[in-house]
Amino acid sequence: MRSTDRFLTTHTGSLPRPDDLTKMMFAKAEGVPVDAGALAARQKSAVGEIVERQVMAGVDMVNDGEMSKPSYATYVKDRLTGFGGSTKRPVYQDLIGFPGMEKRVFGDPGRARRSAPGCNGPIALKDPGAVEADIANLKAALAGKNVADAFISAASPGVISLFFGNDYYKTHEEYLFAISEAMKFEYKAIVDAGFILQLDCPDLGMGRHIQFADLDLPAFRKKAQLHVEAMNAAIAGLPPDRMRIHLCWGNYDGPHHCDVPLADIIDIAFTARPNGVSFEAANPRHAHEWKLFETVKVPDGKVLIPGVLESKSNFIEHPELVCQRIERYAKLAGRENVVAGGDCGYGTWVGQAAVDPDVVWAKLAAMAEGARLATKLFWK
Repeated sequence: MRSTDRFLTTHTGSLPRPDDLTKMMFAKAEGVPVDAGALAARQKSAVGEIVERQVMAGVDMVNDGEMSKPSYATYVKDRLTGFGGSTKRPVYQDLIGFPGMEKRVFGDPGRARRSAPGCNGPIALKDPGAVEADIANLKAALAGKNVADAFISAASPGVISLFFGNDYYKTHEEYLFAISEAMKFEYKAIVDAGFILQLDCPDLGMGRHIQFADLDLPAFRKKAQLHVEAMNAAIAGLPPDRMRIHLCWGNYDGPHHCDVPLADIIDIAFTARPNGVSFEAANPRHAHEWKLFETVKVPDGKVLIPGVLESKSNFIEHPELVCQRIERYAKLAGRENVVAGGDCGYGTWVGQAAVDPDVVWAKLAAMAEGARLATKLFWK
């Protein structure tokens, strides 16, 4: 994740799925018979297509676009035991008082079909073959491609606990560490395969105004630290320089005025074992937080991956703006400690289409051009 001669680019993980794959995945989720072989074949070919598009856009650290996953967190219900029944939809604190906005957010066709059952039994690994298929598909897609590196994302224990309510374990801590133990196989498999492991951690940001909205800030910070401890336990022994985390306050077009400030959680995020820290830094609620690093020192070994592209806007960022955003962080954290990324994904769940797919590729190309401009400033 660290370069000594230029600024690298990456993104958060999810990318637009082909329409035919989306229809197949919708059908499967709704119980319509879908040929398993045909679905697996289409997911594999979709990974090949999505890797090719990333390379063409100039992305340095690419991934599989999460083509096999119904969403970045809820996919685990098919890979682990212990999930069934239903979970009550969480209340988004920033949507209270904005009923029209709430209707728009939860009326999204993809979000409306997203399934997140509760935990109603002991959690254990059920389908080790799923991550192995993800690994094989990405390896096949990368054959002959010139990329700096590649990553595969995986849900953190904390975000799984956010989406899947606990109706089985006695305490939240017991539930969290049960998830941690069950996810060890997936995390290790990704790293052992030679890929960067991205652990998605919206619970450290979004969890404040959704999962733990009833707590005051000190109490929430204790929960967040517990979530990091559970994640660290699951990845103990894995090399920190082959892992990164992603912080998020919710990839939805809403007010976000209840978002916890980055200043209140960054010290906790830095205690996570992964070296890379990806976070939203381009949207109107968090774009100002680069100034935080004027007073907060980035720990040795850590790499910042600030979002330089918004993930909910169809505006294509000007390369000069991307360059300026990279420049701010590079001056404060050091040029070799900054990688350009996106705020969040462009296909967070199947059916999400906030940003037109063609615009997505143009935005990624603009990021690549902005990184080249920034490189000229910092590497003569």
